[in-house]
Amino acid sequence: MAERRLLVLFGSQTGTAQDTAERVGREAKRRHLRCRVEALDSCDVANLIHEPLVVFVCATTGQGDPPDNMKMFWRFLFRKNLPAGSLCQLDYAVLGLGDSSYPKFNFVAKKLHKRLLQLGGNPLLPVALGDDQHDLGPDAVVDPWLVALWDKILALYPLPPGLEIISPDVRLPPKYTLHYLPEGSPHPESDVLQLAAPQAAPCELHPFAAPVLSNQRVTAQSHFQDVRLMEFDIAGSGITFSAGDVVMIQPQNCPEDVQQFCQLLRLEPHRHFVLEPTEPGTPLPPLLPQPCTIQYLVTHYLDISCVPRRSFFELLAFFSTDELEREKLQEFSSAQGQEELYSYCNRPRRTTLEALWDFPHTTCAIPADYLLDLIPRIRPRAFSIASSMLALPGRMQILVAVVRYKTRLSKPRRGLCSTWLASLNPEQGDVRVPLWVKKGGMKFPADPATPVIMIGPGTGVAPFRAAIQERVALGHTGNCLFFGCRHKSKDFYCQTEWEELVTKGLLTLFTAFSRDQEEKVYVQHRIQENGRLVWELLSSGNAHVYLAGNAKEMPAAVAKALQSVLQLEGGLSPSEAEEHLTALERSQRFQSETWS
Repeated sequence: MAERRLLVLFGSQTGTAQDTAERVGREAKRRHLRCRVEALDSCDVANLIHEPLVVFVCATTGQGDPPDNMKMFWRFLFRKNLPAGSLCQLDYAVLGLGDSSYPKFNFVAKKLHKRLLQLGGNPLLPVALGDDQHDLGPDAVVDPWLVALWDKILALYPLPPGLEIISPDVRLPPKYTLHYLPEGSPHPESDVLQLAAPQAAPCELHPFAAPVLSNQRVTAQSHFQDVRLMEFDIAGSGITFSAGDVVMIQPQNCPEDVQQFCQLLRLEPHRHFVLEPTEPGTPLPPLLPQPCTIQYLVTHYLDISCVPRRSFFELLAFFSTDELEREKLQEFSSAQGQEELYSYCNRPRRTTLEALWDFPHTTCAIPADYLLDLIPRIRPRAFSIASSMLALPGRMQILVAVVRYKTRLSKPRRGLCSTWLASLNPEQGDVRVPLWVKKGGMKFPADPATPVIMIGPGTGVAPFRAAIQERVALGHTGNCLFFGCRHKSKDFYCQTEWEELVTKGLLTLFTAFSRDQEEKVYVQHRIQENGRLVWELLSSGNAHVYLAGNAKEMPAAVAKALQSVLQLEGGLSPSEAEEHLTALERSQRFQSETWS
């Protein structure tokens, strides 16, 4: 009888695809399949030819790009020299997670499905296209698709005689067992962030603990938005970067939340423990020292401020000793209860910690062994680097908008990373931030004669500050910046720096202060007003265009303004203007980096 084994591989940026992959893994265990769940880049792709059955769960990020933890796999899979029938023994299924408000909806999943087919793979089902925009989220597609998937898999790999599917009412064992060390036993001081080895460039598994040199508010005190310009010391770290690159920062929970969490779950913060995998071969979680304290685990690892997912309530229901609480938790984890869960969690952005408050009887009964199954790890956050190494050697700067907003919950919502960064005060001693650098999506032209048009409203100006500093240091002229904010006197970031460069003839600057007059003026209006210059730079100067900032309406409005310039100044028809803009994108002469 064929070995009943399944490999679940995920490409995940925000954790949703990983959460879904782990759900597939749990459902496989209930069907007595041997199952591994891994990030695509953690598995050896060459071994795919030996795998009989693989489920791929992948998200699509930004402009139709694969997530970071599947980029190497992606490059390998699209190599021209892979033989056409190399995956003919593979039965596979692809589950995509995307957002239909973006033009390249589920692009990665569709492309992966097609490529596996080209290489001879046998699809068990059509590709599933989960959509964040659906009222019930991706589960609206995922739930029925998984039912069909298990029918197919059990037809190929029937249950061994005498075994039944483990009922959903039975709790599966935890991934790890947490063993407390006897109090007073000697343990190495492992509770410190390991500095990256000096010879290796810092990365996610070995971040560099960068000292914070300054943390300056760059918006007026009277302005609703708190924005910081922060500077880090990266001398001797081995970090190098160029304009357009991104710094990844590993944030931590605030002490009050950590204390509350420990009290709610009746955990002793200073107890030391070691983790042991339940199944041999399961790797220990990276970034957690062994032995470790509860305090370190909750501060640096468990994402207690994230909005909990359906799987959280599903597992929580098993621990409940209170009938009312258990019924509610079971409802939240059922397909029928998803609308109510959305109103309870997603709409008001309720945090995991707040949800635990609402289920006190259950919360105090959570076994410590299940903490890592229940709560995902804190994910790093990406920031555009806002300085150039040529202008500031050994330093790095970022522009941080502190996320704070109201929902129907009485307490304002706060962004975990930006709130933590804003709280750091370098005058109170040695304050450090774990970070590493990632190549950004935007590449600036090497030819000094090529002009650049940069459109960066709000904190979208950050990568352009790095680019302008770099280009000025290299003697590149032809720097044109469109900047927009609300008020000239309140949130005009880097004003004196821009004005000095304009005076020296090194920068052409157009500003849009949306609230400084009756009618609102945005960057797209300034692009249209200066259409002749934009057209000249594009047509005779071969200029490159860059756009960065908030992904709501701005990118579409800017694209429309550029199309109108191509029509009015370049004499193109509407369809030609659209095609011209698409051609600029294809040739990398129009690049954008937007975030929601």
